[in-house]
Amino acid sequence: MSTVVHLVRSLAAPLTRTRLFRVLAPSVLPPIERVLHRLSGGRVQLSALLVPSLVLHSTGAKSGLPRESALMYTPDGHGRAIVAGTSFARDRHPAWTHNLLAHPEADIVVRGRRLRVRATLIGPQSRDAAWRRIEAVWPGYRAYERESPRVVRLFVLRPVFSHES
Repeated sequence: MSTVVHLVRSLAAPLTRTRLFRVLAPSVLPPIERVLHRLSGGRVQLSALLVPSLVLHSTGAKSGLPRESALMYTPDGHGRAIVAGTSFARDRHPAWTHNLLAHPEADIVVRGRRLRVRATLIGPQSRDAAWRRIEAVWPGYRAYERESPRVVRLFVLRPVFSHES
């Protein structure tokens, strides 16, 4: 990890656990991400300075239309990604989790590389292990679940190769 990214993450981590961040971030960060994405042709993500990030390309659960979401992810150590629907501890599950439940086939873009994936909801027996892995990258991240009135949906995104389709 570069020195700049490490410095930014270490300074930002305590701020992301504040109530002010949880209130402002959902409305402020997505528009900034969209502008950076548009200006850089998808090469720059603000969230990638803070945490390992990917862009999820899913299919809308109700509309069937393409949807795009910038998400934090955690590598699981086996070539897969874990994503958590924390939504800044809000009362509702984020839309992208509904999309993956309805249409588990999706694409992700990580560091400019697009991959086809299949999303699987992580069950109760594997949740604690997944959270331990996530918090090894981003300490305190599970606090979003503890402060939310809901159980956060966790997914593992497995690459799908043409012979598996």
